[in-house]
Amino acid sequence: MHCELVIPGLLASGARPPSLELLVARGRRGKASPQSLERWLQDAFDLEGRLPAGALSLLGAGGAPGDAVWARADPVHMRVMRDRVVLAPAGAFAVSMQDADALCQAVNAHFAGAIELRPLDASRWCARLESEIDAGDEPPGSMAGQEATQRAGDALLTEIQMLFHAHPVNEAREARGEPAVNSVWLWGAGRLASRAESPWQSVTSEDPLALGLARSSGVAARALPAAAAQWLSSDEGRHLVILDAANPALERDWFAPLAAALRSGRIGMLTLHVPDAGLSFETTRGDLRRFWRRPKPLERYA
Repeated sequence: MHCELVIPGLLASGARPPSLELLVARGRRGKASPQSLERWLQDAFDLEGRLPAGALSLLGAGGAPGDAVWARADPVHMRVMRDRVVLAPAGAFAVSMQDADALCQAVNAHFAGAIELRPLDASRWCARLESEIDAGDEPPGSMAGQEATQRAGDALLTEIQMLFHAHPVNEAREARGEPAVNSVWLWGAGRLASRAESPWQSVTSEDPLALGLARSSGVAARALPAAAAQWLSSDEGRHLVILDAANPALERDWFAPLAAALRSGRIGMLTLHVPDAGLSFETTRGDLRRFWRRPKPLERYA
């Protein structure tokens, strides 16, 4: 089995997982241009042009995009600074599924027929649109802390912002000292793409976009288990797993078990991708014998 891990933000996380540091030190390093996870996935699945992230995410969450135009419409907090508006993605603050449902229902009732918001989870939403728009393909995570520029669909976004401003969900959030969900970030608009091409036999992730790409290419799309023990029952072949660098249990639940599986021969090769750093590391069982290669902090590879 060839296990490929993708962990955006790993080098910037400050983590010191000993098993992964050993695997990285003993393996071979590859260098490429830094990319967002979304762009990395698009390249890996050989999709040209704009990425229809909305339709693919809906497909990955078990929905049926059909021929409609879908965009990702992720909840964000727009913070007004002195001379600009700065974006904070939902990953930077907590949003409950209850809040997400209430805000989406308010939009759907107010703009019936013009837009339909559908929460895939608390921080990932989709929007069905009346027609194609050029919303760009930058996810909100890539825009964190940056100025939010004017884009297609701005008039509709302004109305949604006004609706959110007066909504009881945001009044309650502000009373608790939490950032208001005062806008959505439209990106990845389009219709479901033609069949993607997967280099893997399966994709395991919590990201609906990654799962949608897997389903579009006809390979297994699997929910991320709590630990590698459940995942290691996968068949032979090449498999992709996307992990969250912020998970404090990665060493115990994933890196140590995968290192042990590589030593035992259950895995023949382990590849780590850190797309935002433009780095990859490939390690085989034989590489583990290179004892002279000492582990070092992950951030030193940046």
